[in-house]
Amino acid sequence: MKSRNTLSSKKKFYIPPDGDGKDFKTLFNHLAAAGAGRPVDEHGFPQGPWTPDLLTEAISQIDANQAGIELRTVQLWFQDNDKGISPDHIRWLARIFGCDDPEATSAWQVELSSSQTRLIAQRRQRRQPSASSDQGVDSSEEPAAAGDDMAVLEATDDRSSDIRPVKGFSLARKSEAVFGGGSFLDLPASVFAGAIALGFMSVFLGVHSISYAEDNGALRQVGFLWAPNWTLLFMIFMPLFLGFSREILAYWKNEGRAQFVASNGGARGDDGWRTKVEASPLTYWAVFLVCVGFAGIFQWISVRLIPLLEGGGDYAVDWGSVGILRPEVVSIAAEAIFTALAYLYMCLCFYLFFVGLILLYTMVYDYKNIRKLVDTSRHRIFPDIGISIGERIMRGIFRCTLSGVLIAICMKLQAIYLLTNSENILDWLTQDFTSVVIGQGHGISLHDFTAPTQYTSLLIILVTCFVFVSALTQIKIIADGGASSRKMAAIIALLVVSYLAIGAFQGFSILLGASVLLAVYGLLDPRLGSGPKSNGARVIVS
Repeated sequence: MKSRNTLSSKKKFYIPPDGDGKDFKTLFNHLAAAGAGRPVDEHGFPQGPWTPDLLTEAISQIDANQAGIELRTVQLWFQDNDKGISPDHIRWLARIFGCDDPEATSAWQVELSSSQTRLIAQRRQRRQPSASSDQGVDSSEEPAAAGDDMAVLEATDDRSSDIRPVKGFSLARKSEAVFGGGSFLDLPASVFAGAIALGFMSVFLGVHSISYAEDNGALRQVGFLWAPNWTLLFMIFMPLFLGFSREILAYWKNEGRAQFVASNGGARGDDGWRTKVEASPLTYWAVFLVCVGFAGIFQWISVRLIPLLEGGGDYAVDWGSVGILRPEVVSIAAEAIFTALAYLYMCLCFYLFFVGLILLYTMVYDYKNIRKLVDTSRHRIFPDIGISIGERIMRGIFRCTLSGVLIAICMKLQAIYLLTNSENILDWLTQDFTSVVIGQGHGISLHDFTAPTQYTSLLIILVTCFVFVSALTQIKIIADGGASSRKMAAIIALLVVSYLAIGAFQGFSILLGASVLLAVYGLLDPRLGSGPKSNGARVIVS
């Protein structure tokens, strides 16, 4: 831009159009990052960049715009795509960038219309090599892109049009859409509802709270609702993980990424978000086959169905096999059907869990690439915006990691408890605590059974911590001298140690309790007491 000044009568930050030939997406991202049309402080600096929420509110508050504007429409402007903008919306956007000044608004209306025309021309030019035999299709599509972005709201694919349309089914695209579409509560609420449904089914079958007598006559509680890997895991920690990952991915996709790219003067220089998501389709298929084929079908057959049919096996007795010892409570057929539904639910939930980790890793990789581009740019508008975006991403990944490690802890707690001789899991933890604190209780005595859940939980720990370490090494939190990063790493390390200590020695419950309390604190306050920066981001205006 040639110059920047504040319209004193409006107290807003004004950037005049310079007619340098940018297309609409590049021009819009540059202006949004610069905060064009935003209120200024007492020193004449804009109050930060535009976000989809702020811009939607500003356009809706224009008196002449009685119809308002949908947030989804504004989000599409921020995203890395070639979607069009209607003349009405150009009119309102020109008033925002023109600071409600008639002359400035008119100038911006001309500039925005020209940039939209250039976007359409670029789009047509990119499509010519792959659609030269069907020119009629191109000519019929452009008016819709140029004149009416209501069609954009109905579009199911908002990828940049320099990517050839993908024909057929794409598991990566469908999986990403689960985290990127709908309400924030849809995904965690669906998982929570499934866990509640399984809980009610266990009550109807009578396995929600059921005991069996061991050889020595002691009763052991193996009910479904007593198993933390089916209650706490799917009712609390899995919904938390999916909710936190959905939130931070939506922020990066719809807001943070566009601001970060625009802080480089609008130059993209990197592939879009969806390009990176769809760059590794084999990863999604491999995870799907492992979760559904192995953890779901194969594990159900080997751990549940065969022992039920043969009357026993090498696995500890729990709610899924207690029908062998208590046939008067639940039949073998009912147990087989219930465990099949439970394992189907479980494998789908863990597929979503691993997809969330893949997308988080992809987000970190995407952030790193854009950060390199921005750091080498000579046209940075908000040089600190990458730091603030990185800090928010890191806090979101920290929450997801805490939830993931707590999921693994729930799984190992149940697996180790089934190998002990305690009456129930609470009695086992209480005995372990009192054996150290007041010298009472019995030592740990484990039966010789196979516990495949231990290995599954270890896999979850390794993958979750890998994503966290990758983010920690590539996203630097420097606002407080790196103290937040060290605190995050310390809490995660303590949680992992407490996971490894479960059943390893007497008194592990003390370490486990302390680490869980710290984890809950981290979930509630991912800043770990550091608080937000009060001075805000530094703004350099040339």
